[in-house]
Amino acid sequence: MKNFPARTPLALITGASQGLGAHLARELALDGFRVLVHHRRNRTGALRLVSQIRSLGGEAEVVQADLARPAQIDRLSAYLRKKFGRLDLLINNAGTYRPTPLLRTSPGDWREGLESTATATFHTIRGTLSLFSRSGGRIINLGDSACDRLSARKMSPGYHLGKIGVLLLTRSLAPELIRKKITVNCISPGYLENSIQLPKPSSLPGGRVVSLDEVLAAVRYLISTEASQVTGTNLILSGGWNL
Repeated sequence: MKNFPARTPLALITGASQGLGAHLARELALDGFRVLVHHRRNRTGALRLVSQIRSLGGEAEVVQADLARPAQIDRLSAYLRKKFGRLDLLINNAGTYRPTPLLRTSPGDWREGLESTATATFHTIRGTLSLFSRSGGRIINLGDSACDRLSARKMSPGYHLGKIGVLLLTRSLAPELIRKKITVNCISPGYLENSIQLPKPSSLPGGRVVSLDEVLAAVRYLISTEASQVTGTNLILSGGWNL
């Protein structure tokens, strides 16, 4: 964290009540961040995580918003401005994956997949951008291992289209925001240890899934001083799968 101000840096992690988001929130809190654990519906999980972080000596609190709704983002941003006056790190982790076959995808499935990914990422960045100080900051978006190309998707088309949009936003914002000393990067995992419908490890090129700690290591690199000129990149963590 040597690239952040001497004060305790503030991180907002979306979709952090469980899974990868919760892991990143817990570990970054132990690294010295004050962590805002965002949730949309799972308040119980978010409160449990905050309690755990505090018991370990970290600083954390719960924030709630539907990130696809601009008015709720504006409310959240106003709260952060009033209480903290700034933001140093934003991790756009939120995203709902429903394993629905293409021809059985309902309008609700489509909307949920798209809104929880690209739409949420856009609105969250738009709504919190003014909270970053003149010293800059970091934005990290979560993609997926195939979001860098157009190819057929048999499952969850709204979600996959949304992840392609997340990468497009990353690359579009990067040259604009580096002028403000804010880097914008994407981390795109393949199968994670907590993914649903996991394949047999032997079917993966690397022989195993990606661990949450490996994603954490990528986050730690992208927020380091050494990565201050790394922006607009898409770091794929898939062990050779889906290439």
